[in-house]
Amino acid sequence: MNTQSLLEVKNLRAYIGTPRGTVRAVDDVSFTVDAGQALGIVGESGSGKSVLARAVMGLMPPRSARSGEVTFQGRDLLALSKKESLDIWGKQIAMVFQDPGRSLNPVVRVERQLTEGMRRHLGITRSEAHGRALDLLREVGVPDPERRLRNYPHEMSGGMRQRVMIAIALACEPDLLIADEPTTALDVTIQRQILDLLRRIQRERGMAMMLISHDLAVVAGRTDRVSVMYAGRLAEIGSTREIFEDPRHRYTEALLGATPTIDHERHAPLRLIAGSLPDPTQPPEGCRFAPRCEHADEECRSSGPERQSVGVDHHVFCVHPVASAASVPSGGGNHGW
Repeated sequence: MNTQSLLEVKNLRAYIGTPRGTVRAVDDVSFTVDAGQALGIVGESGSGKSVLARAVMGLMPPRSARSGEVTFQGRDLLALSKKESLDIWGKQIAMVFQDPGRSLNPVVRVERQLTEGMRRHLGITRSEAHGRALDLLREVGVPDPERRLRNYPHEMSGGMRQRVMIAIALACEPDLLIADEPTTALDVTIQRQILDLLRRIQRERGMAMMLISHDLAVVAGRTDRVSVMYAGRLAEIGSTREIFEDPRHRYTEALLGATPTIDHERHAPLRLIAGSLPDPTQPPEGCRFAPRCEHADEECRSSGPERQSVGVDHHVFCVHPVASAASVPSGGGNHGW
């Protein structure tokens, strides 16, 4: 594993206790994020993406446990006390949550929510924080920022609230921004604006970013690398270009096949992935995608797939990976990206 990476996650497990049993939400996941790099994390709802982000941040729910290694700038995040974690949250690692309507305090004005982190971490005065808040709102495209600072969250649209959430996350100039489904509650036009805004700011600031989404189209063109998750485990990880042009895991191939593209026939039905995610309290032995995979055999079902290198910084966890696009006759492996 690259020791120069900003964030190194190794064999991370995050289990959550429920009345039905222990949910193995994240189960032996390893990856890295380099400084200034954008990593997309994709998979169906319930695949463990959001729990992975919260496990990295240390924002796990009650009756949960983490194990493994999460190293950020050489510090073991899993070993930090609550006080030590508070010194990192917001200042070095920040998070944009799914629903700004639930993440922002409804009874506190925007200015206070935007400036309290700055004053705590940066030690600046109230007037300095006010000026910085105005600059941040302008940077994220909020019109009339002076008036918006006096607003309560309910007085703003969903798109404006999400821009405020991004401004709060950027306030202390973190080294890593985690955006967890940042456009879930927004309409399509606003989604595009928010995603493009995140990518622009990430590039301008040289900041690392983890962009989490169930939609492959969201990470296309906005990330440098993509990690595909399924049922709490990694299925495939590699450069965004390789993942889209040369998918090697059967699940990645199925996701791409179920995603509409420009050259998709107008009235042709989309391909579906038969079946559903396994019970997270009783995941199957071996490859967790095996019950839905038409290529699965006894080896897939009985033993967990080992990590295979299939290219430069391209790895797959599959017993019978898809043949490389380089070996497919002309016309194969084109997903329209």
